[in-house]
Order: sequence, then C-alpha cells, then structure tokens
Amino acid sequence: MKKLFISCPMKDKSNAEIIETRNTILERVKLATGEDDLELIDSFFQGAPHDATPLWFLGKSLELLSTADIVAFGPDWDKYRGCKMEHECAKKYGFKILLPEDYYPHCCG
Repeated sequence: MKKLFISCPMKDKSNAEIIETRNTILERVKLATGEDDLELIDSFFQGAPHDATPLWFLGKSLELLSTADIVAFGPDWDKYRGCKMEHECAKKYGFKILLPEDYYPHCCG
C-alpha cells in the first residue's frame, strides 16, 4: 500500500474545512493515479501544543513527508510558506509530486 502526504493550506480554516479538503484530495488522487488503497498520512495536527509555532508544524510535517510515496498539494499551496517549503523538499528529494491540476483539473481555474 502506498502512502500519500497531503500539503494544503490550513491557516484561517476550520477543522471541518481542512478535513473536507483533505478527503476530497485523497479521493481525487485515487482516481487520477488508479491507486485505490492509498494510505493517507495524518499530517493534520489537531492535538498540537497551544504554543506551537509555524516552524514546529513544518518540522513535524517534514518528518511525516519523509515516509510518503506520493505528495499531493492542495489548491493555493503556492501562496503559503509551509506548503512551499514542503514542495521544495519533496522536489529536492525526488518524491512523486501531484499538483492540483494533476488530479483535479477544474480546481484552479
């Protein structure tokens, strides 16, 4: 079973919005890749320490990203510094990258 890491903007979004976005991306990636049994890496830190900084979240995310087979980026990923850093790391370390236009042709205009 392949593992999927999703990088998507979370700032100023509710937990419900984040979960819905991640589930939509997961289903779209399954359709686009034909990988029906993708395992979603849980990189949504609902129990994070109250004083966690953006760099804390990025560090935890990169640790999880390192276990992925596929890295998918959500709409507007390129407008958020954490997502941009995750993209740069995924690219530099040779991960299979899927951008929104690769799995969800109508999401980005």
